[in-house]
Amino acid sequence: MAGFLAAPARAQEKATLRLVDLAGLEAEIAKHAGKVVVVDCWSTSCPPCVKEFPRLIELQKLHGDKVACISISFDYEGIDAAEDLVPPVEKFLDTVGAERIVNFLCTEEADVVYRKLDLVSVPAVYVYGGDGALVRRFDEDDATKRLKRPFTYDDVNEAVGALLAE
Repeated sequence: MAGFLAAPARAQEKATLRLVDLAGLEAEIAKHAGKVVVVDCWSTSCPPCVKEFPRLIELQKLHGDKVACISISFDYEGIDAAEDLVPPVEKFLDTVGAERIVNFLCTEEADVVYRKLDLVSVPAVYVYGGDGALVRRFDEDDATKRLKRPFTYDDVNEAVGALLAE
């Protein structure tokens, strides 16, 4: 009888992952006009990315609807099909509880994307203001030149907080 009175088990929410190219990412950023947008570029093969990724989720929980958090995985390296990477990337996203952020897997080869974005590697985080303009870019090059150390989500949070205070 005790089982009858127990609350029903709830299905755990799952993270959704959509395939997109860089033009699709730009369109997603534009959809969030009026909000601060944080775009986390990462890969499951990047230990610093995996370590810092939960901080993106914390940032979303902290700021709620005031900030749009987007993740884009650069796991696709041109081998096989991008679709083949969906299960392992979704598994990681589910493990870290990324169901409340917008998650993408880039369909362009990682090396091509790095060249287009002038990135050495991931992790990289882009922070956009409510007007859609890029306000701050955090990556290895920026960290070396501006911060003189690797960036962390403390740096990203500081930038987001400053934008929200304006």
